[in-house]
Amino acid sequence: MKYLAPNITRQRLLIEGFYSIDIDKERIIDFFNKITSDLNLRMYGEPIIFSPGGEGKEKNQGYDAFVPLIDSGISLYVWSNSKFLSLIIYTCKEFDEIIALEFVKSFFKTTKIESESF
Repeated sequence: MKYLAPNITRQRLLIEGFYSIDIDKERIIDFFNKITSDLNLRMYGEPIIFSPGGEGKEKNQGYDAFVPLIDSGISLYVWSNSKFLSLIIYTCKEFDEIIALEFVKSFFKTTKIESESF
């Protein structure tokens, strides 16, 4: 990918993995509150969390969640039946990717995880 607009600071981290905890709306809110605190990022709104509740394919049931940040946002997608998650942290401010990855591993008690920054 060509690096366009080098004068605009932005950092993106994609994390995907399999988790071993139970996830519901309250757990997602707790996750957003804690990861933003650990990464020194500031929320300016409440997390938005959707769960299609039976619409669509059974294998894709879970949660779509987003929290707006002063410095951009964090999106989380959860496949409940597969116990799989996909998370993207997109900021206009630098953050410590190692802290983010270790926090996700610990919070979701991941069994397998991959990450890529871009």
